[in-house]
Amino acid sequence: MPMLPLSLSPLTLSHAEVAEVAGIYASNPAYCRAAGEYDPDDIRIDRVETDLREEMGTAGVEVLLARDPEGRAAGVVSLLHEHPKDGHPWIGLLIVHGDQQRRGTGRLLAQLIENRFREQGRNAVRLAVLENNPTALAFWRSLGWQEIDRRLDVQHARPCIVMHKHLI
Repeated sequence: MPMLPLSLSPLTLSHAEVAEVAGIYASNPAYCRAAGEYDPDDIRIDRVETDLREEMGTAGVEVLLARDPEGRAAGVVSLLHEHPKDGHPWIGLLIVHGDQQRRGTGRLLAQLIENRFREQGRNAVRLAVLENNPTALAFWRSLGWQEIDRRLDVQHARPCIVMHKHLI
């Protein structure tokens, strides 16, 4: 199936957009169970909004909503433009709507993010994958990402695999 173009735009936190993000989370119950942040059977829009506001209030963080050509929310991305300890940009979250998975949407979204960082003159990017999410680990490895460390995430103390990709 051919990949359709995606557009990326900053999240505005309108009620409609927050509801779309909540729908993206709800369409990914396995991720919600692995991450432990949301009950996949009860994702509350007010809680999603609170979490998004906190994320967007963090210095250097940008949250983007991906839309397909018909304007439907296809995914959400959180980017940290410069990690305070290693100086690299990080992908804090990349999640694709459940009905868009296995269609190349995640691959295209990752390429768009990598291209954004290349255009900013960045030569590498990092992310962390939850150890209990082998599907995500396989996805990132298939895109050429390399494991460089294992450690607990700062916010929730979950075991993670830190991955790095050189942007050539």
